[in-house]
Amino acid sequence: MNLLITMMTNISLSMILVSVAFWLPQLNLYSDKASPYECGFDPMGSARLPFSMKFFLIAITFLLFDLEIALLLPIPWAIQYGNLTGVVLTTLGLLTILALGLMYEWFNKGLEWTE
Repeated sequence: MNLLITMMTNISLSMILVSVAFWLPQLNLYSDKASPYECGFDPMGSARLPFSMKFFLIAITFLLFDLEIALLLPIPWAIQYGNLTGVVLTTLGLLTILALGLMYEWFNKGLEWTE
């Protein structure tokens, strides 16, 4: 019985929130939504505007390093499971890959924004 009440509550709450999210934006029609925002692109114009290739490369590099750092996050929990040698070797391997990637980007001037 508790499961049924919980599921009905969750379904009702979800439906209420979806309807509020659907109807609420239609009530606030004003010109600020159609004006250019912080990045300077016109929201009503073409979506295919050119942008700097340097920005693209920096963004991709950030995403790659961010994902690789996310692989290091479970290390404190892995240390608790007795196989310390394997964890240390894996961590050193990941850090070596990160350092080599950073050195490669640095030496190929992939991180130079001003050029």
